[in-house]
Amino acid sequence: MSANPSSTAAEVSAILESVERSSRRLAELAEPYLGTEREDIITVLYEAERQLLGANRSLQRALRTLGQ
Repeated sequence: MSANPSSTAAEVSAILESVERSSRRLAELAEPYLGTEREDIITVLYEAERQLLGANRSLQRALRTLGQ
């Protein structure tokens, strides 16, 4: 299989969109627990969201590197 930056960029872009949607969904899932005694749930959901935000930044850098 030969390297094709345009094809790779399209795939990375699709993954980036999925990561962005997942990050938003995690934040929405945490909202009902705000102000409750379930800080444990909020903590793990926000930690997962934070990790997805890091993945988002990495994928954006990959797109810039690919020339998109």
